[in-house]
Amino acid sequence: MESSFETQPRMRARRSLYRDQPRRRSRLRSLLGGLLLLMLLAGTVAGVRLAGFLGSVVNLQDPLAAVQKQVEPPAGSILYKLSHGQRVNLLLLGYGGDENDAPYLTDSMMVVAIDPSSHRAMEVSVPRDLVVSIDAFRSHPPALEKINAAYEIGMDDASWPAKRPEYEGRKAGGRLAMDTVGRVTGLQFDGFLAMDFKGFRDLVSALGGVQVCLDQRLDDNLYPDYHDGYIKGGIHFPAGCQTVDGEQALQLARSRHAIQPEQASDYGRARRQQLLLSAIRSKASSLDAVSRAPQLLDALQKNFVTSLDLPDMQALYRWGAHLSDGSIGHFGISEADLLDAFQFRKGTCGDPGVWVLCPIDPSFGAVKAFFAALFVDPKVLAEAAPVEVANASATLDDLGSRVTNVLRPLGFQVADPIRRRTQERSTVYDFSGGRYPETARWMAAYFGANVVTVTPATPAPAGAPPGTGGVVVLLGRDYALHWIGQA
Repeated sequence: MESSFETQPRMRARRSLYRDQPRRRSRLRSLLGGLLLLMLLAGTVAGVRLAGFLGSVVNLQDPLAAVQKQVEPPAGSILYKLSHGQRVNLLLLGYGGDENDAPYLTDSMMVVAIDPSSHRAMEVSVPRDLVVSIDAFRSHPPALEKINAAYEIGMDDASWPAKRPEYEGRKAGGRLAMDTVGRVTGLQFDGFLAMDFKGFRDLVSALGGVQVCLDQRLDDNLYPDYHDGYIKGGIHFPAGCQTVDGEQALQLARSRHAIQPEQASDYGRARRQQLLLSAIRSKASSLDAVSRAPQLLDALQKNFVTSLDLPDMQALYRWGAHLSDGSIGHFGISEADLLDAFQFRKGTCGDPGVWVLCPIDPSFGAVKAFFAALFVDPKVLAEAAPVEVANASATLDDLGSRVTNVLRPLGFQVADPIRRRTQERSTVYDFSGGRYPETARWMAAYFGANVVTVTPATPAPAGAPPGTGGVVVLLGRDYALHWIGQA
């Protein structure tokens, strides 16, 4: 795989300081109600501002088409999927904008998956330092870059010329980011939403601030200012619940050099971003939106880009307005689970000497399997089975901990992993006497293993892990080879 262009100068991406009828009538009323609400929200806002917002932000150039979509949602549209219990995948992007020296590099990338059938959602942060192949060009090989450059490549036509037509224009960055993340995750995205730092800060301020609850304090003495330096004295946030304004929310979302190791990690940063997203959703759903309409329109119009249209955004709002926090799962992909970190090593997937994240499996097979399994059948989770992972692969020393870290955000009750002597074949042992059949079947399908039910009449074979009264997944060499893409 080539990492550059050989026939033209190549821009080195700039880096900031951070590395039926009744139903039809109901739908029609809903859409018209939404349009009327937007007009009411305009309040003291000039009609031109509202028209610009509808046209440029929510893509409402043809109101009649929007009405028709509400009456007869096309198959495959977000509105159709939500009403038919089909999964929806969105990509949220945060980028620097004009206030940053690398305006189009995405500081955050988050997959938001929605399962209408079980009324659940999952937020999964994709690390910006993951090296991927970005395929955007007509006649040149893909660019091997950090994944946060995908939005930039789509948006910067001068530095990245000769792109295919679908990756040109105002929304090219979002389309290229969706396609790039889609190749990594195996997901087909239904749309993207992108906001720059100023829009994020102004949105939180327009909401009157939001409340976040930190499980530990955060102190960062190397947080950048807006003048190529650092904020004097750093930034400091205590543990516990607190209301933050727009600037403080941005600091929490961006901080990368906290003195607390957990806060300085990519996972800690992703977790804070997810907390802020939940806080914004909660505040936006509860406040008196009419009184804040001018500020909200100003915050969104210039600094927010989306591929979604008004009917889709209405449908998402109606679906998620009363979604409880307990129905939203959170995860951040990192080197502790599905990826690996390289720095000053031979075989790095990036430039020598540069700290990057790489896939353990170049085909991203384990990553794709995880995203395909984001929503475990509620009947499986309802068993609340105790699960344990035993690493018997002798191929990856930390495979047990990696798999444990993957299973926990899916909702399983997984104990700390154990080690066993080498086994060729992976096996799922059910020590429960058949109390957790759904869990055992799910594990067998996920790991490509057989289920062995241990009973007094059929004791565990030699080499099996010790009984726990639950389900034990023994990872053999076959699964390790699958994990690293050599199976």
